[in-house]
Amino acid sequence: MLKRERWVLPAGGKWRLGPGPRAALRNSRRLRGATGHILKDLEVAKLGDSDVHIKMLAAPINPADINMIQGTYAILSELPAVGGNEGVGQVVEVGSCVTSVKPGDWVIPADAGLGTWRTEAVFPEETLLRVPGDIPVLCAATLSVNPCTAYRMLADFETLQPGDSVIQNAANSGVGQAVIQIAKAFGIRTINVVRDRPDLPKLVERLMSLGADHVITEEMLRKPDMKDLFKSIPKPRLALNCVGGKSATEMLSRLLACAEWKCILVSVSLFLQSAFIFKDVKLRGFWMTQWKKDQMHNKDSLKSMVESLCELVRKGQLTAPACTEVPLEDYRTALEASMKPFTSSKQILIL
Repeated sequence: MLKRERWVLPAGGKWRLGPGPRAALRNSRRLRGATGHILKDLEVAKLGDSDVHIKMLAAPINPADINMIQGTYAILSELPAVGGNEGVGQVVEVGSCVTSVKPGDWVIPADAGLGTWRTEAVFPEETLLRVPGDIPVLCAATLSVNPCTAYRMLADFETLQPGDSVIQNAANSGVGQAVIQIAKAFGIRTINVVRDRPDLPKLVERLMSLGADHVITEEMLRKPDMKDLFKSIPKPRLALNCVGGKSATEMLSRLLACAEWKCILVSVSLFLQSAFIFKDVKLRGFWMTQWKKDQMHNKDSLKSMVESLCELVRKGQLTAPACTEVPLEDYRTALEASMKPFTSSKQILIL
């Protein structure tokens, strides 16, 4: 009897069926909501010599996943495709030429676009990366996107030393929570900017418990007395922006007195031109997917980073973001919840 897997797929529009482990149905038009999806049983592909059969354990729903379905992300999987770029699975069987993993190992995607919202699948060995099985499953499932992004932004753009400080907006995001924890582990202080909201005290308490040194709202950042905060701590040498617009501009305006400043830009936004001309502000963009693609010829840097992050997890210095575990059958609820404003809990599909 053929094995079958269950995949979450966009519904409606024009459909087509493709061969191999990625045989699936996918909507070819842009989807604006989270209701146009189906859960479908499909045959698991035949195991090749260089393939790995895995059973997926858990997979989060990230904003980029929604953007890919909507057709607005920088990369779009070739049709047909399965949703999900991140998750963790357990190896069930390996092909005769596979050497990097064995049955029982845990694996995560080595790159984006793998399609993780499914119960099981067969993937080429080179698309997977082994992770230790002694870390919590939610940590493993959420390891390859946000923590990796935070790690690279803190490591690659400025030589930070213990006692230095960084400032970031969207500090309650998955990346923001990882920045707080990794920076704390490295002895780096963080100033964390969030949007005002009804449950602000609860959010501040959570971010402080993760290791945040200061948590302020965008409205507080605009007030003149904020200059006292920047006098009491080392001037941030690094600013991380994933919001754009007024939030990024206000953050920049508070840093114009710094001798040297860099911004890691995740979402392109409007900045004060005078800052670049008169203050020698340096602006850099960063996209984790591109960094991974640049490492595919030699995965040593990727493996080293993942090992470092897993060690932080073991030490209790890095945890998964606030998560809501959702059975696969309730995927519609998870998709809708992930698109609501002021979402502080990441939806995790339990597979």
